[in-house]
Amino acid sequence: MNKIGVLGGGAWGTALAQMLASDGRSVLLWARETELVEEINASHTNSLFLPSARLAQTITATSELPDLSECEAILVVTPAQHLGAVVGNLTKAPRDLILCSKGIEASSGRLMNDVAKDAMPESEIAILSGPTFAHEVASGLPTAITLACSGADEQWQRLKPVIARPQFRPYYSDDVIGAEIGGAVKNVLAIACGVVDGLGLGQNARAALIARGYAEMLRFGETLGAQRDTLAGLCGLGDLVLTCSSTSSRNFSLGKALGEGQSAADLMADRRTVAEGAHTAPVLHRLAQERGIAMPIVQAVNALLDGAPASDVVAKLLARPLKAETGPAA
Repeated sequence: MNKIGVLGGGAWGTALAQMLASDGRSVLLWARETELVEEINASHTNSLFLPSARLAQTITATSELPDLSECEAILVVTPAQHLGAVVGNLTKAPRDLILCSKGIEASSGRLMNDVAKDAMPESEIAILSGPTFAHEVASGLPTAITLACSGADEQWQRLKPVIARPQFRPYYSDDVIGAEIGGAVKNVLAIACGVVDGLGLGQNARAALIARGYAEMLRFGETLGAQRDTLAGLCGLGDLVLTCSSTSSRNFSLGKALGEGQSAADLMADRRTVAEGAHTAPVLHRLAQERGIAMPIVQAVNALLDGAPASDVVAKLLARPLKAETGPAA
């Protein structure tokens, strides 16, 4: 596979392009902003989204989607809510679409693989997900991720040499649903953990919230057909622990600001980069209600984003009836 495409010039898309180019391979990076394309091609930097990285010479940027028609594999790193529209505008279906965006389509409740299948039915879909901060991947620090393949082992055998690098280690899964749900739900839970930090509630509270949030992830995932082992792996628990523990996470930072008393509307209007959990929380809450899945932390985050004071939301969570730790309604 000679040329790889990356669809999305934000921090994560740029970091993935840098990782893929680390062995000298040619990578074509699509970005919407023409000034960013010019900067990458002229200076090999992305000062807008990933200023810490000096980009490889073999990365070429473009703002023209038809330029990606030569790529047999494209990593899709656009914001989740725009994925369908952007993929649908590709002029040629690549053999493999590797989805790296984490979320649930707000308008339909569909997972990203369903959105991509509708937009580009000729392509085989894979999900790349796991505990990854963009600046660390771009710096070449060791990272392990899940690569869930809808085309099963044949697709895995085709893609693993495309994705794997000495410091970027993929693990195979055939559980596309589980890989997607882990990445979508953890973003919402990371907002909740940021709120805990912003309110100064301590690390005991954060650890408890991660554990109880993981239980919600399991309940939701298994109801939709995800495998428990997938959610216990890199794309579930691994990603949850990372994003619930650091201000390098956009979702955690959003929650921290909410906990400190800033308004959700002001924060969302002021953000250049997307905290996907803010878009996922309402639809995740709705899907959980429709299916009768107990997700009180997700419900609390949804209330916060609707404008409820953080202290009131936390007080309501702490006042829930005492019950067994495990079980369908725990």
